[in-house]
Amino acid sequence: MAKATGPVILVPLRLFLAGLMVICVQVQAGHGASTPGQPVKVVGARVAGDLVRTRFILDLEGQMDVAMSGLADPYRLILDLPEVGFSLPDDAGKEGRGLVSAWRYGLFAAGKSRIVIDVNEPVSIDKTFVLPAVDDQPARLVIDLVKTTRDDFLEFVRISREEMKQRNGGRKGDRLDAPEAKGDRPVIVLDPGHGGIDTGAEGIAGTLEKAVVLDFASILKRRLEETGRYSVHLTREDDTFIPLGKRVEIGHRLEADLFISIHADSVRRGRKVVRGATVYTLSEEASDDLAGELAESENMSDIIAGVELQDEPTEVTDILLDLARRETRNFSVHYARTLVSELKSAVKLINNPHRSAGFRVLKAHDVPSVLVELGYLSNEHDEKLLISDEWRDRMAGAIVASVDNFFRPRLARQQAEETQ
Repeated sequence: MAKATGPVILVPLRLFLAGLMVICVQVQAGHGASTPGQPVKVVGARVAGDLVRTRFILDLEGQMDVAMSGLADPYRLILDLPEVGFSLPDDAGKEGRGLVSAWRYGLFAAGKSRIVIDVNEPVSIDKTFVLPAVDDQPARLVIDLVKTTRDDFLEFVRISREEMKQRNGGRKGDRLDAPEAKGDRPVIVLDPGHGGIDTGAEGIAGTLEKAVVLDFASILKRRLEETGRYSVHLTREDDTFIPLGKRVEIGHRLEADLFISIHADSVRRGRKVVRGATVYTLSEEASDDLAGELAESENMSDIIAGVELQDEPTEVTDILLDLARRETRNFSVHYARTLVSELKSAVKLINNPHRSAGFRVLKAHDVPSVLVELGYLSNEHDEKLLISDEWRDRMAGAIVASVDNFFRPRLARQQAEETQ
């Protein structure tokens, strides 16, 4: 292989306040450059330095642009890349150093990857540069971080988010496809939790929540469609991150009659004891400590993926909207009880299997919504069941039966009208 030569490529930074600006870096092709049509590879990443100066290093094979921005509360640096192939150790990013507490990576949206760097305090990008590939060494993107003030970091966040919106043409996110005509069949939206950069929980044997819940949701979708009675949709069909608000929006746009969010979480306490399926509905106060802990964990999804958090919309005091919200919660509770009743004879349930907490993904005011914990990946036995075809078939069958029971009055009315 020809030797790549060239000087260190310094990326100019027009200093703003503490030197924080949005930076677009083009990493030139070099050692191990990817072939046309295939994604660039990230073959290494590490953190070096101390609390005075911390260096984040990416080893790259190929050519791409890297856009850097910031988010506050908590403090994060965001590296947006085109879709790349990450060839990194399983434990990459779990431990930080110096000003970096941890970092994570993954697919953020179709054609787009992201690296989120958690920092302990406000930081400034002091300099960044690219080392070209030499001999058997890949090209390296180097980012040097130093401390700064909160005010300067917040100004960086403001500028960087504005620049990002301009690069994205002012759009707030990918538009959803127009929903299919609703017709007479009840519309069910299945929501496999997590995805892409947000892996969710990880089992003792390494099972990832985002993968196991997508597999199960696909099975459940097929089983529901086989009845011929429902129009069934998934919030995601592949390993892509979907923000919590957009998951709720999908239910709205599809005019869903039932929204089922599917998870397989983990717990910090009682790992050997806490196991079995659980059904959650929305409430302002958690029904118990476990429900509160899980809601807090699930509601962190957007933060984990480096999404700009928006303030919750102001509650509308319109009487009709308030009545709709109460009616929706009543339907949600009714379905949750129906589901628990069916699950009892099919799978292991946790003690007090119907619980409640403030899950953001359940906050649609007009769509009956529940969150189903299939089991707990923190429990070794549950983890084995979650990847068992026999167990998943039983679980899917019980959920289909619960959906049939929930919609039986409506389906009966429709059938009676058709025969008249």
